[in-house]
Amino acid sequence: MKNSLKKPLYTDTDLKISGAVTYVGRSSIDIQIEVTQLPPGLSNPVALSTNFTFVARDSETGKSAPINQLMPETDGEKQLFREGEMRDKLRKENKDAKTKSLQNGLTLSFEGEETKRLRNLLAKGRVFCDLPALADRDSILLRDTRLENSIVCQPQQRNLHGRIFGGFLMHRAFELAFSTTYAFVGHAPCFVEVDHFDFLKPVDVGDFLRFKSCVLYTQLEYPDQPLINVEVEAHVIRPKLRTSEVSNTFYFTFGVDCRPRGLEKWVEDLKCSSSDRRGGTVDPSPYGC
Repeated sequence: MKNSLKKPLYTDTDLKISGAVTYVGRSSIDIQIEVTQLPPGLSNPVALSTNFTFVARDSETGKSAPINQLMPETDGEKQLFREGEMRDKLRKENKDAKTKSLQNGLTLSFEGEETKRLRNLLAKGRVFCDLPALADRDSILLRDTRLENSIVCQPQQRNLHGRIFGGFLMHRAFELAFSTTYAFVGHAPCFVEVDHFDFLKPVDVGDFLRFKSCVLYTQLEYPDQPLINVEVEAHVIRPKLRTSEVSNTFYFTFGVDCRPRGLEKWVEDLKCSSSDRRGGTVDPSPYGC
């Protein structure tokens, strides 16, 4: 799933959450969720939009199970179905590419400008490690931004299947990412988006769960409105079995406004600058770009 905040949410205005199935594969289901809020003076009510992907499993074998197909009728439904189909295809291609890479003992490589940028970052990191007195004072090592917290999962956090509810994991990861950004910048951050992530391993009641976070990258094209990218890893640790597995990896993006101004204008400017940096386009009506 990927989750993007399109405008600030107000505590004194009602929220409406709506969802619908937009795409169905052989055993996978895509569900689009929208959070709408219509405070005075704003025409576009959609504040938050995200897509969830579920996979049907056979209760006896645990393997994927076929499900009923979806028949879109209107132009809007057909467009959403095509987008879901493209996401499903891309997800499978990425999974196949990663599998082939691991089987061949290779790692995915970057090319062109991306390679140069990564090499420059690594070169700066080596200066910090080997020549700390001569390093850039405006930078910091990634390891120095780390924060952690640990919990033991309780029965009240179970879902219908007896596992720990995914929303609980997302909530705890978000809180740690927010705290990491706050401690790193020194200003209260504003959530911009969370990137796509998968639930790789189940989490059971009684599991020892450790969350580890760090700042991965800062985008400083606009120094007064930087974007902070934070990674949070959730580890399921079983001391009796001497095992530790990664259950989830979350990637959050936060914005920080270092100038005293209104929250709404701040979020609008962040979304505009975020879109410019990614080379994308933003509908000018909700963001005022």
